[in-house]
Amino acid sequence: MSPRPSSRPLEASVEDQVADEAAILDGLRRQDLGALARAFDRWHHRVRVLARRLLSDAAAAEDVVQDTFTALPRAVRGFRGEVALETFVLAIAVKRARHHRRAAARRQRALARLNNEARNPLRDPEQETYRRQLGLRLAAALDRLPLPQRIAFVLCEIEELTSSQAAAVAGVPEATVRTRLFHARRRLRDWLEMERGP
Repeated sequence: MSPRPSSRPLEASVEDQVADEAAILDGLRRQDLGALARAFDRWHHRVRVLARRLLSDAAAAEDVVQDTFTALPRAVRGFRGEVALETFVLAIAVKRARHHRRAAARRQRALARLNNEARNPLRDPEQETYRRQLGLRLAAALDRLPLPQRIAFVLCEIEELTSSQAAAVAGVPEATVRTRLFHARRRLRDWLEMERGP
C-alpha cells in the first residue's frame, strides 16, 4: 500500500502566504516603500482586472490601480484584520472606481451645462449631431486652459465645490478662484462659439 501524499507542502504554502501578508502589512504601517512595492507586485493584477470590469476602460482602470496603491499606506491605518489584506486592497479599488465613475459623470454634466449655454436654441438633427461632437471637443479644450483656470473650473464645475471650498483646496483667496473660474468659462464659451460658427 503506497503512503498517502503529505499535505504539508500546501500547508507550508498557505503559512508562507499568511506570513508574507503579515510582513507586508507591518511594512505598510511603517510607511516602508519596499512593502508597498511587494503589495503592488502581489495584487496589482487582481486590482487591474477588477477595475477594468467595473469601468470598461483600460486607461481609467490604470488610474484606479495607481490610486489604489497610492492610497494604501494611509488607508492601512484603519485596517483591523477582519478580512484578508487582499480583500482590503480590493475594497479600496472598488471605492476608487466608484469615485472615478462619479467624477466622470460630474464632468459630463458640467460639460453639458457649458455646451447648453453656447448652443443655438433651434434644434434639428444636424445640430444635435454637431453638439455631440462639440461636447467631445470640449473635453480636449479643458486641456488648453492655463492650469490655474483649469483647477478652478474642475473644482467648482466638475467636483461641484463652493468657491470657498475650492479656494481652500487650491490655496488661494476665494476672489482669485472666482476670477479664474470666470475667465475659464469665458474662454470655453468663446471656443464653443468659434467651433459652432456663424
